[in-house]
Amino acid sequence: MVYFKSKLNIRNLLKRLIIAIDGPAASGKSTTAKLVAERLGYLHVDTGAMYRAFTLKVLQQGIDIQNTASIARLVPQTTVRLFHNSGKSSVLLDGVDVSEDIRRPKVTKAVSAVSSIAEVRALMVREQQAMGRKGGIVLEGRDIGTVVFPKADVKIFMIAEAHERARRRSKELAERGTNVSLDELEKEIVDRDKKDTSRTLSPLRQAKDAIVLDTTTLSVEEQVEFIVAKVMEKMR
Repeated sequence: MVYFKSKLNIRNLLKRLIIAIDGPAASGKSTTAKLVAERLGYLHVDTGAMYRAFTLKVLQQGIDIQNTASIARLVPQTTVRLFHNSGKSSVLLDGVDVSEDIRRPKVTKAVSAVSSIAEVRALMVREQQAMGRKGGIVLEGRDIGTVVFPKADVKIFMIAEAHERARRRSKELAERGTNVSLDELEKEIVDRDKKDTSRTLSPLRQAKDAIVLDTTTLSVEEQVEFIVAKVMEKMR
């Protein structure tokens, strides 16, 4: 049996772990993953934000999202970085903070198509693996436990009913000054699920060794407590 003499020793050991959180849109990944990372003293990586940033560039360039050849040519000309400062995360696209712009509805509608392009995914996966190589990281997305880090120490697959996810997305958009009907949002979410689960490259799916977390009726704090408890179980 191993005994830890202080919290510092535990934190040092925890920093070697890689935690993968996957799930469909608006299942609660981003908020929960961020808080889990804060609780453990880990780095939080919102991989969906990285794909959104690249999608924003495609839209800014006026490129049709079905024009895969033109989108692929943007890859070597693009840099996407996540910046963390004083507990706040920012997304930099070619050096410009686009943290707010990537959450706009037009990006949400286009991101699934853009993120399914092989060259785009290859770029993002390389960046994500580089960030997580030393451990001490919580990554959330749709293929973290299956493609990016198939040997992650802890894998969580978050789900929630479509109507509840639409309600959450509606609240999030309203806080940013955008109002969209619940019915429209629910349809978009269902369509996004279909695209994400049926695409050939890195489809959304639950890893065989992932722990399912249904967040439909759970508070954010309950979700965080559940995942932190699983991490501690892993340590024991």
